[in-house]
Amino acid sequence: MPETHTSQWITTFIYMLPYLMGGVFIIAVIVRALIYYTVKRHEWFSREFEKRVNIFVDSQNPGDVKDVSFYVLSKKFLEKTYYEIFELRDRMQRRQSDPVMRLADRFFLVKQGCAWLVKDIIKQLKFLKWTDETPKMLNITKTTFNHNPCFNRIFGIFPIGVMNDLVSILPGLFVVAGILGTFLGIRGGLTALGSMSVENLDATRKVMDNFLREIAFAMGSSIVGISFSLLLHVFNTIVSPDRMFSSMIDRFESSLDLLWYRSDNNNFPPANVPFNEHRDPTEALAEEAIKLETSKLEVK
Repeated sequence: MPETHTSQWITTFIYMLPYLMGGVFIIAVIVRALIYYTVKRHEWFSREFEKRVNIFVDSQNPGDVKDVSFYVLSKKFLEKTYYEIFELRDRMQRRQSDPVMRLADRFFLVKQGCAWLVKDIIKQLKFLKWTDETPKMLNITKTTFNHNPCFNRIFGIFPIGVMNDLVSILPGLFVVAGILGTFLGIRGGLTALGSMSVENLDATRKVMDNFLREIAFAMGSSIVGISFSLLLHVFNTIVSPDRMFSSMIDRFESSLDLLWYRSDNNNFPPANVPFNEHRDPTEALAEEAIKLETSKLEVK
């Protein structure tokens, strides 16, 4: 009786295995796409920051204004980038796609993540000691991005690193599951062969037919597993958040390096700065927008 129960369980598992792999495949594709979109939106902020820095550097000439602080320069362009791509977009609403994009940024915490990034980068840059050698911006950038509570989670809930690793190993697991289903089917078929009798040819023929049918279906598990493995492997290669993350880090690091080359020091402004009527109003609005968004994140 236990043997019969086990055989039924194995048969049910073999028949359900292709559908289970299909469901896992669909979920894996959705999760990978969500991870890719999350990283891509953050990489978009890096590209916007890089674009503004390059425009500024191209407009500069040797012998221009001296005594430029790296901290002040970086703070200005980081806050300017955030203000122009989020605050101005939300207020002006020039494109029809803006409402959809704002909704997506809210779900994926892109706006809050970028605000946190700007605040944390600025906090670290003010402690850099000015030297003739370029500091290790790569370490600062990687640390800031890796510690960002919004960049590392989908919808602020599911950890990207763990889920991305699980999706990455699924192609191999599909192959293993398919082979497992094949061997279980062969095992069940071999067990049924023990009931054959030479004296009853009709019953023997029926057992053999069932055995071949089960083996053929069991072999299908391996085919399905290999197919899902190949498809997911190709999809993971095309939709690669790791490659996007590397591009994001490189863009951000190179932009900070350019600002460092243009600067003459890393002086931190005094605490009580007098009112400057010539200051760009956008800078003040950008600074206030960063404080407002990060305060929302701290409350949560």
